[in-house]
Amino acid sequence: MSLHLAMLDGPVFWAILAVALLLFGGSKIPELARGLGKAKREFKKASEEVETEIRNATEEDERRKYRQKQIEEEERAAIRAKIEAEERAKRAQDGKQN
Repeated sequence: MSLHLAMLDGPVFWAILAVALLLFGGSKIPELARGLGKAKREFKKASEEVETEIRNATEEDERRKYRQKQIEEEERAAIRAKIEAEERAKRAQDGKQN
């Protein structure tokens, strides 16, 4: 079961507020609220930093894969050019022998 915020309406809200006042006193409530707000901001900042790190790592991995693919294509092109040059040289040599 999950706690719905709709359950915190009317008398339930006032009861929670009264218990908080009794436990912490009127002067501590603002400090607690500030602490909760600060914790929320820090959590949000940390989660944004983690999200940014994950995004950067993913983009770096994609760039690395793209660069590897380019290198492989360049190597294939160089090998093809070498083979074609060898075939031309062989044809030229066969032409001279006939």
